[in-house]
Amino acid sequence: MSNHTAVSTFLLWGFSSFPQLRNLLLVVIFFSHVTILVANVSIMVAIKLSHNLHTPMYYFLFGLSFSETCTTMVILPRMLVDLLSESKTISLPECATQMFFFFGLAANNCFILSAMSYDRYSAIHSPLHYPVLMTRKICFQLMVSSCVVGFFVSLCIVIIVFNLSFCNSNIIQHFFCDIAPVVSLACNYTFFQKVVLLIFTSFVLVGSFILIMISYVFIVSIVVKMPSAKGRYKTFSTCSSHFTVVFIHYGFACFVYLRPKNSDSFSEDTLMAVTYTVLTPLLNPIVYSLRNKEMKTALRKVLGSTIRFFPSSGK
Repeated sequence: MSNHTAVSTFLLWGFSSFPQLRNLLLVVIFFSHVTILVANVSIMVAIKLSHNLHTPMYYFLFGLSFSETCTTMVILPRMLVDLLSESKTISLPECATQMFFFFGLAANNCFILSAMSYDRYSAIHSPLHYPVLMTRKICFQLMVSSCVVGFFVSLCIVIIVFNLSFCNSNIIQHFFCDIAPVVSLACNYTFFQKVVLLIFTSFVLVGSFILIMISYVFIVSIVVKMPSAKGRYKTFSTCSSHFTVVFIHYGFACFVYLRPKNSDSFSEDTLMAVTYTVLTPLLNPIVYSLRNKEMKTALRKVLGSTIRFFPSSGK
């Protein structure tokens, strides 16, 4: 941390630019947060308890659900507190910690999505060799690698950002410690540092997106050659659902992190950020799980077990 840092605390301006939306946002974010937690925990429990779901696809889904849950826990509780509170201050160490965990987990999500697309390609391209190509050990190694690389990139970003001197202002035009609103407060932010941060964010977003698209291109090239129309429809339906979530997640994230910045863009970025911090985690359980018959069956068993464990008070 630089010795010339003049600012010791920040003010998360958040949705203060939209006071008319405060109550609506409070209700929407609260119920979204609860829904995300319940959905993802239910998925993880269902996968853990159902032996027929102990396959690579569901291992990755378990990892994605866990990572999504942690990501929302980094951002949404603080959003709710700030919406209820008049004081929206956050210290430099708290801000750095929030940025580190958010971007580490977000990068991890991107790399797990890439691994999931590769898993689907392997299953479709080499069904006979699939059990050898995607063993439990390989799945675990891919998820650990995603986590390690994601948090390493995040650590590099945080080191660059919080070695800057903050002296212009202490008002962050966002609801969490995002990169652009924080570095805009620095008085020694150079072109070189801007380029390095762009390289790191591009590596995560563009790099993982390219890997996903390569897998989908190969999947499509295989599916169009299938003789069965029913098989083609089923595979295309699954791919289109996955691509919808990928498009929403990457589309808004790239719009926020890869486009040129100015002070007028932060209000737009704040609203855009709601999409990939709230909407995408809500959609993931639906697209990756609830449309899957095996997962539906497993979730019904979990729900039935829960109801039996908590019998009605009238009994």
